[in-house]
This record gives sequence, C-alpha cells and structure tokens, in this order.
Amino acid sequence: MAAAGNGPSARDSRSTDVPRHRASAEPAGKPERLHKLLANSGLGSRREMEELIAAGRITVNGDPAQIGQSVSADDRIKINGKLVRLRSADRLPRVLLYHKPEGEIVSRNDPQHRPSVFTSLPRMAAGRWVAVGRLDFNTSGLLLLTTSGDLANRLMHPRYQLLREYAVRILGDLPDEARQRLLDGIELEDGLASFGSFQEAGGEGANRWYRVSLFEGRNREVRRMFEAVGVVVSRLIRVRYGPFVLPPGLKRGRVQELAEPEVRRLLIDFGMTPPGPRRPAPRSRPA
Repeated sequence: MAAAGNGPSARDSRSTDVPRHRASAEPAGKPERLHKLLANSGLGSRREMEELIAAGRITVNGDPAQIGQSVSADDRIKINGKLVRLRSADRLPRVLLYHKPEGEIVSRNDPQHRPSVFTSLPRMAAGRWVAVGRLDFNTSGLLLLTTSGDLANRLMHPRYQLLREYAVRILGDLPDEARQRLLDGIELEDGLASFGSFQEAGGEGANRWYRVSLFEGRNREVRRMFEAVGVVVSRLIRVRYGPFVLPPGLKRGRVQELAEPEVRRLLIDFGMTPPGPRRPAPRSRPA
C-alpha cells in the first residue's frame, strides 16, 4: 500500500497547511508557567510535567514546585534532584517525521520491555523528543516528534481540528450499511466517533483497503470503530497528520527532519513566535 505525499517536502500546499483555528502569537521573554517552560525545553509533554510537579519530584530554587507556578530561565529547577538545562528561547525547536513500524510502542516506560520508537531517534545532549500523539503497538505510519512540548501540545489540541488520515485493510466485506454507520457516527465507550471521509483504496478477495479520516486521536479509535460494526482490521497505517503526509521514500524505522524554514512556518501557523536568526559574533577591531 503506497503512502500519501508528493514532492520533496513533507508538507502539503499552503492552502491546507494552516489549522482551522489560528492562534495569536504569544509574547516572548516573560515568566512562564513551570510545566510549559519544562515542556518547551524538551523534557516531556505539559501533562507529564504537571504529573511530576504533583508528585513532588520537581523543585524550584530548592523549594517544592507548585502547579501553576511561574518561573524564568534564571531559576534553578531540579527534577528528581538533578539540575535540568532549560532550552534557550532563541533556539528553534526540531521536528521529526518518523515512519513507525509495527511492533514498537510510543512510550519510554513499558513493563513488558517491548521495542520503543525512542531508541530509533537521533540522540541529543540535552532535552528529549516529545511525541505528537501516539500510534498503538500494531499500527504503523507517520509519527511526529519535536523538542518543543508547547508545539506538541498545540499539534494535539482539539481546537486546531487537525486531520488524521489512515490506510485501513480489513478482512472480508464491508456492507454499505456498516459504512454509512461509520460516517454517521458510532457510539463507543468513550463517546461518539465518526469518520470525516471514507474511500475505497483497492484490494480484492478477503483483503480490502480503504482510506479514512477523522479529526481526533482517541486510543485505538479507528480499530474500535470497525470492531463496532463487526469488521476486523488486519493492518492500519497512518498516512497523514494535519499538514504532514508520510513521505513516499521514507522507509520504516527511519526519520526525516524538517528544515528550519518549514519549522518557522509551522510555529507561525500554530500561533508561536519563531526565534530570530542567529547573529554572527562581532569581529574584534584592532586598537
């Protein structure tokens, strides 16, 4: 099954790049909420940082951190007793497109010690990669990662209504009635779910391919929707997330990093202020 996308860039045309809801850019240089500053430094998602604060594992200048506390880059912040390096505001975040294979989890902590996507990513001296959403163990395809927890949070936030598109292979036939139910809405245990689009994509006999899309990413949502109409999904590939498509030439287990101009456009589209270009060091003048 071929992945979507065309051209050398992972982003589509500019007409589809902009999220449905564009946020205004936030001013830089002011004190920030602790969980946000840590997330921006690539130490985890905002939610993960809030959980660490609530557990008493983060201190600010020697005192236990509080939920909602504001800090600046000059404060001494420790996680589990270890001083952390905060990312400078003038550094552009990095963004990766990863072609996740089946058989990997999107987590650093797994009691079963299964292979993790994070072992396949470029290593960094400071900070860490934050996944934009998740793909389950048996799902492959496009996974976005970034060093900015704030950017990751915006890419996952429901207000932006980012499209997720999947290639789905099912076993057996899909009755027209079941297809219509998937478009109209299926009542799952965590609420109503429906596909925004549903198209045939080839296949024959017992194996049929479809392209489906939706504007949210609940746990195993696509598989649960098909299960609700009595259909088994035998393969699931995410081929699109918002303005990004899975590059056709990106092999499983490999990454493609966005160029700086693409990252800057992405930040602007999601209401963030990109740092200015780095200025060259001033030349010394003879006395």
